[in-house]
Amino acid sequence: MSASPQEFDFWYAVNNTEVVMPPRGRLETFGSTLIHYWLVTELMDAIGQVRIREGRIQSFRPEILTPQSFSESPLEGFQEEQAEDFIRWLREHESDFMLLKYGFRIRHETVTESIVHDSIENVVDRVHTDLKGRQDPLSALVRGVDEPWEVCLLKLLVEVVRRSAPGNARDLRADPDGSRHEIEAAFRRAANNRAQLAPLAALLNRLGKFKDYEDRFYALVRSLPR
Repeated sequence: MSASPQEFDFWYAVNNTEVVMPPRGRLETFGSTLIHYWLVTELMDAIGQVRIREGRIQSFRPEILTPQSFSESPLEGFQEEQAEDFIRWLREHESDFMLLKYGFRIRHETVTESIVHDSIENVVDRVHTDLKGRQDPLSALVRGVDEPWEVCLLKLLVEVVRRSAPGNARDLRADPDGSRHEIEAAFRRAANNRAQLAPLAALLNRLGKFKDYEDRFYALVRSLPR
């Protein structure tokens, strides 16, 4: 069975996309991340013209996928009996691995375009040099195809997830619900700001953690000037 035109376009884009410079920083574990990308492509109907797209992709906080989450929704492609066997196996081996779910949004409203009359190699080199000078850990450079250009960004996202997942998994194993991260951030805000003590106390009470942090909280209260 031959591939449809849409399938051909998709795989053509995937196979002709190169992530020239992936972000040096990884995706946030307990918050959202904004990736700033530059996508360089040759115009399909013009010689010696190159399009530079600049935009942003928002990454949302990764979630842990548990066997329970699989059982609450059908597993596409599995027969019912196979799905039950797979979920049972996941439950038995849950402590051996962690599956993470990532969410992304390509923010089309932030995309800007410019056309340059030059070879794509020269344009990629110039943009690459410029980005290295900016020292932005969340900037990325991709060389791809002009249509369907969004597929090129999917290849970038796969690379970003590949680099980020080990660190995200470590963070989530140590702090599955993110409460420790939230508490530490609240303590940092209160470290030099007495007005942040009340929100910190409210957070500790809401999470049922005040007893655990009581000594540290009152030590901070005593250390701050009135």
